[in-house]
Amino acid sequence: MKSTLTIQNQEISSLLDEAYKLRVNNIQKSISLAEKAHELGKEAGNKQLIGRSLSLLSLFHMIVGDFDLSINIADESIEYFQELNDEKGIADAKYTIAGAYYKRDDFFKGLNNLLECHTIYAKYEDYHNLARVQKSIGTIYEYLGDVENASDIYLQAIESGRKAGDLNLQSNVFNPLSGLYLNNREYDKAMDIIELSIEMKNESGDTRGLAFALYGRGKIYTKTGKFDLAEADFKESIRIHEEMGEKLGWAMSHHKLGALYLEMGELEKAEETLVKALEYSNKNKIVLIKFKSNLLLHEVARQRGDFEMALKYLTQYLEEKESVLDTRTAKVIDGYNAISKMQSLEQEAKAQKEKADIIEKKNIELDSFFYRISHDLKGPINSMISLNYIVKHEIKDENSLEFFNEFELQSTRLNNILDELLKLTKISYANDSKEKIDFKKLIDNCITSYKYLENYDRIDFKIKVEEFEFKAEWSLINSIIQNLIENGIKYARLEHNNPEISINVHRLKREIVIVAKDNGIGMSEEDTKKIFSMFFRANRKIEGTGLGLHILKRAVERFNGKVEVTSQLNQGSTFTVWLPL
Repeated sequence: MKSTLTIQNQEISSLLDEAYKLRVNNIQKSISLAEKAHELGKEAGNKQLIGRSLSLLSLFHMIVGDFDLSINIADESIEYFQELNDEKGIADAKYTIAGAYYKRDDFFKGLNNLLECHTIYAKYEDYHNLARVQKSIGTIYEYLGDVENASDIYLQAIESGRKAGDLNLQSNVFNPLSGLYLNNREYDKAMDIIELSIEMKNESGDTRGLAFALYGRGKIYTKTGKFDLAEADFKESIRIHEEMGEKLGWAMSHHKLGALYLEMGELEKAEETLVKALEYSNKNKIVLIKFKSNLLLHEVARQRGDFEMALKYLTQYLEEKESVLDTRTAKVIDGYNAISKMQSLEQEAKAQKEKADIIEKKNIELDSFFYRISHDLKGPINSMISLNYIVKHEIKDENSLEFFNEFELQSTRLNNILDELLKLTKISYANDSKEKIDFKKLIDNCITSYKYLENYDRIDFKIKVEEFEFKAEWSLINSIIQNLIENGIKYARLEHNNPEISINVHRLKREIVIVAKDNGIGMSEEDTKKIFSMFFRANRKIEGTGLGLHILKRAVERFNGKVEVTSQLNQGSTFTVWLPL
């Protein structure tokens, strides 16, 4: 039966899922739901849900153009995600921050945040968010005037959207891509792709995205002289943006509608519309629309013969041009430095992946070789051990028996090495279904299984296991625990009055931590650097194959975890294993 807290957490998650879905047609409802989820998350004391609700709130405020508020909320969410070591949560918040910056014309800060997001999303193959990030990077390329690269990355964003199986993600990219074709005077191509976007928006119910698509089609109608159709699209776009509370889209559509009226010679309508765009852009710090509106208002006043107003608008335009474009030039340089960095990282990542693929292939071949050889040798070795057992009962000569005892010792040692090699190859391809791990029971069973070792009876075992739920492949966890315990028993310091081994298992943030500590013979600092190498043995006087700790390390790596050792001679050793949740 589910606990009250679990049910509450599920309800909060459902609220946030619903808020994210509604952003395409009811952004105010999305904000309301996210605020409610945030309050409930605080009541439940769930930091993950608090961070997520803040992250979505910042996204929704960025969408409607409340950029300063959006950045502040995103920064607050990042603090929670950093505490939780949640990379994807941090990336989600930085994507929002990037959007707020580049929409205010700060391309450099926008790009830097987007590049961080791109790296994280690519790592997790999160195609949904990759599509969003790539579309935004393409927009910045376009602002910088790099049409070729903008087009390339828009196509990458469409492919990521296709892999994510999301029509909205694909159609979101069709809008700016249509604009590139329009600027290149490929009118038919531009119209085909924007019509496809409108069709997909209607199919998916993305009302906010539909407004941007209609805006895009209105620009094509303007260029091709279909003014009535252009006016209808711009007005419908404005209506939707106003209904959705989308500030940037509202300002963009008013600017283009004003430009259309100017093209039609309807100067009064042009002035009224452009003044609205200018005032709105001043109020909401939408730099690009403010800049462009002053230039068009100058042209309206000039055509009307009002040279005083024409001079006023032209002066404002030129002052802004000097300050904005000088700043923009610096940002373009910074932006291209960031782009160059991204391209360099992409090339390096590609080279690293190719290298990793080659290494993985070689490792598979090596593991396969180990497995075949070990498996093939097991039969003859077992036969030799069995024959030796029979011979020892037939031979009475003591000298001969001494040789056969040595033969048995070496055969058994070879058999043990083969067993360890087979374990090693199985770890590489373990695909057991995950099950809940009872660490206390597993540790107790592993300790009991080593009763046959000569040091066992003298050792005091101290076990401390924190309660938490952890699911994993049992065989891998068993290999880790078994080798930690075996190592501690074998290397116990028998002259010590109280030889002991302590095993502590607890959860720390997003990791399971296993600490195995003993007061045994320890090892030198030089040996600790080699202890996980295949066949390395720090003490040749103690029986072993030199594979146990190598197997442990390989098992830990299967979890993308890590293992470290600290040790002092005649003081003991401490092994610490971290396994990510």
